[in-house]
Amino acid sequence: MSKTNPFLPFDDLDYRIVCELRKNARASASDIARNVNAHERNVRKRIDRLVELGAIRLTAVVDPKVFGYGISVDIFLEIAPDNEEEILASLMAMPKITYLAYGQGTSDISIEARFKDNEEMHTFLRHTLPGIPGVKVTGYALVPGILRNIDEWMPPPEDFGMSRDSD
Repeated sequence: MSKTNPFLPFDDLDYRIVCELRKNARASASDIARNVNAHERNVRKRIDRLVELGAIRLTAVVDPKVFGYGISVDIFLEIAPDNEEEILASLMAMPKITYLAYGQGTSDISIEARFKDNEEMHTFLRHTLPGIPGVKVTGYALVPGILRNIDEWMPPPEDFGMSRDSD
């Protein structure tokens, strides 16, 4: 299928289907088929294949601001390697954390957390995180506005085997 990347079996139709799903993940296969000029059965099979390959997830994305979580903070941690499993389990269990990733160093962790007010944020940074054995907060940055989030990201058309001219 893809001439650009033989490891990814995607093409122009997949790209157009994904674009339609990004506009409206609740669109029916028949509506998508009509919009991309393909057969409904083919569209259904393509969507199933994209999900099965892990290329897309059909899920609800919650807007934190609607629930009052208007403060976003990127937080950088250093963790004790001996306690890594327990620390990561503790962090994963915290609902305020929206993003958790390894950093560049072997003991660095990067997180994003959401808060309703400055007091919650202060308590989390000064007491909650440092209260976890083996965790040290090395820095943080208040995020005044997110310009693009992961749920808005899209690979370029060439990753679907398309040339730049076809988008």
